[in-house]
Amino acid sequence: MITYTATLDVDDELTRYLSRLLAAERRRRLTPRGRRALTPFKQAVLGLRWFLDRTPIPKLARDNNIGRATGYRYIDEVIDVLADQAPDLHEALEDAAGQGAAYVMVDGKLFSTDRLGETTENKNGILIDRWFSGKHHTQGGNVLMITDPTGFPLWTSPVEPGSVHDSTSAQEHVLGALYWAYSELDLPTLGDGGFQGSGIGVFTPIKHSKSAPKGCPLDIDNKTYNALLRGLRALCERGFALLTQRWRTLQHITASPRKITTIVQAALTLTRHEHGKIH
Repeated sequence: MITYTATLDVDDELTRYLSRLLAAERRRRLTPRGRRALTPFKQAVLGLRWFLDRTPIPKLARDNNIGRATGYRYIDEVIDVLADQAPDLHEALEDAAGQGAAYVMVDGKLFSTDRLGETTENKNGILIDRWFSGKHHTQGGNVLMITDPTGFPLWTSPVEPGSVHDSTSAQEHVLGALYWAYSELDLPTLGDGGFQGSGIGVFTPIKHSKSAPKGCPLDIDNKTYNALLRGLRALCERGFALLTQRWRTLQHITASPRKITTIVQAALTLTRHEHGKIH
């Protein structure tokens, strides 16, 4: 066996922040001092290696002289304590309004994963793979994100199977809060064509009417509206890019798809801390 040194590409403060969360969790569980194989700091480093480099958990366990099962348990604890710090949707919207945001944006992303085995019936009564996305032609979980006008992520939704459309997920998880934000905070939401028909306060591109003659162009006013809307939404892609490019474990999740919710929320907490949103 050959040993070597490596540098973890995170600030010390982020590691200390995660260490404090893990130490608080141990106190909550009444874990006696010295009973754990790793200190909170070493467990934090283990978790950050997994998020940053997609280091296999058996390798992390071997590097720290702990059992594989213990490694998986430690990673789960890291995910859970970070996910608990993620804001809820109303908090995120109030914070955006308080920071003077003129609007927020909503978008969806499929997070690929490989631990799947559920089937369901579609609207035609045909048995389909519940976690297969026909749009992306792959399996995974669908997550919605709310961002500020700069594209910085504010909130992420619970995961829905890949077969669930963005608009259906929005009805389940976000539209009620977005209506409230528009009426109470004067905070509209910009969405892409997948959210068309979402309701008041959610602005989406104008499409051709089904009753319009084939090949008939959009009115110039509608074209201008669409161009302006797409220009404002151009930065929305930054939100998911900040998570998946920084925390590479999100690029393909090998855990149960049900865990995508907390894994993405944990990555959101890490991103918010790195950008000074959490102290």
